[in-house]
Amino acid sequence: MDIDKLSSGTCAISRGLALVGDAWSALILRDASRGMTQFDQFRTSLGIAPNILSRRLKALTEAGVLEKRRYSERPPRDEYVLTDAGRDFIPVLAAMGEWGRRYNGGGQALSHLVDESTGAPVRALVVDEASGRPLREVPMRLVMPDEAT
Repeated sequence: MDIDKLSSGTCAISRGLALVGDAWSALILRDASRGMTQFDQFRTSLGIAPNILSRRLKALTEAGVLEKRRYSERPPRDEYVLTDAGRDFIPVLAAMGEWGRRYNGGGQALSHLVDESTGAPVRALVVDEASGRPLREVPMRLVMPDEAT
């Protein structure tokens, strides 16, 4: 897959996938949204090889989705925290989780989001900001940059 081509074309989806389109990156962002910040926390949670985790953290940091901060000088240790771009990805993860529960849940009890203040389940729904309608109900077409809107 040509990441340079994906990240420089006119398709917004391919540009997003170029930054966070592999499973490890999405799961790292999931864990970061749950408050994990340290290398060992990610490694334990994901069962990921250290070299793969290092590469993904570096790529997510370079993409501006995570910020690397030093929290210990001796020994040198860094933490990884979500940036605004990373926090803006949380609803995407929530929508992916809803879709996974609905279409790949297999009747099993799966993890789910709850509102911390009320304990009520949170059901992610992607809506059109202008109309408030669920996006799946909005008739849409893709407009290319060179087309008049």
